[in-house]
Amino acid sequence: MNIIVTGGAGFIGSNFIYFELDKHPEDRIICLDALTYCGNLATLDEAMKNPQFRFVKGDIADRETVFSLFEEEKPDIVVNFAAESHVDRSIDNPEIFLKTNIMGTQVLMDACRKYGITRYHQVSTDEVYGDLPLDRPDLFFTEDTPIHTSSPYSSSKAGADLLVLAYYRTYGLPVSITRCSNNYGPYHFPEKLIPLMISRALADEALPVYGKGENVRDWLYVKDHCSAIDLVMRKGQVGEVYNVGGHNEKTNLEVVETILQQLGKPESLITYVTDRPGHDMRYAIDPTKIHRELGWLPETKFEDGIKMTIQWYLDNKEWWQNILSGEYQNYFEKMYGERL
Repeated sequence: MNIIVTGGAGFIGSNFIYFELDKHPEDRIICLDALTYCGNLATLDEAMKNPQFRFVKGDIADRETVFSLFEEEKPDIVVNFAAESHVDRSIDNPEIFLKTNIMGTQVLMDACRKYGITRYHQVSTDEVYGDLPLDRPDLFFTEDTPIHTSSPYSSSKAGADLLVLAYYRTYGLPVSITRCSNNYGPYHFPEKLIPLMISRALADEALPVYGKGENVRDWLYVKDHCSAIDLVMRKGQVGEVYNVGGHNEKTNLEVVETILQQLGKPESLITYVTDRPGHDMRYAIDPTKIHRELGWLPETKFEDGIKMTIQWYLDNKEWWQNILSGEYQNYFEKMYGERL
């Protein structure tokens, strides 16, 4: 099969590309990525060596680029990871989130309608459900939980989800959606919580923690997420939403303390900062549906996953140091400008 993966130079998308190339070597993977601030082509260096992989630089909201690629590649499956995803950035500049996350999704699905696909899969987030109270650990997000967004980011993702389901109902487009909890693992952009804390702790710099660090997230190791997406896009029911969670609830403070312990750094590095506006208190996914229908369960406990993640950042300092310095933004032209 030919599979177009959008946003594949980002964190989860790149991990998914490596997962697919390893598990399904017979399939061809075409990555479409605009290489905005969080897209890093160096992440795909190993994939570039694989004859079954192709990289195309382009914006999913650019109709001409997208339709031209579909005309050329005739994809069987499209998996859409491409999204602006940082909540703080969405609060500062909502417009780009609406353009990429909603209009870009529309362009992709219009191309799917024109050229025909067996599955369009939308990668979404548990943030579309809003949050849960800290004093109700018995409550979890299910696929029937009402949409209740808190930020321009989550609103744009919810809008995209509703559009995807509308294209299924109106046009019969074969779609599926996964909504995941917080991911962590290799190639995570350094502005996100876990890699930010790792890089700053290694430099003995202050670790900024929002509020009192009480916010709870359900952490999902990225490879487990990739296996769930692979199952849903190949075997999941058309028109359905599947929640993907890690059964690993931790407060932000617990996560930061774990990182410091693993690195042998003092907790005195923790600095509490003013909380972000509309900060959700707790996310927790109930993945019963995907387990019942497809047999999926997360395999990685947080205690194991965080050790593997920290070790990856220790072993790949050049990757994240280039991002912190801004050098990664010149990588595309330097390495591939005349070759793609």
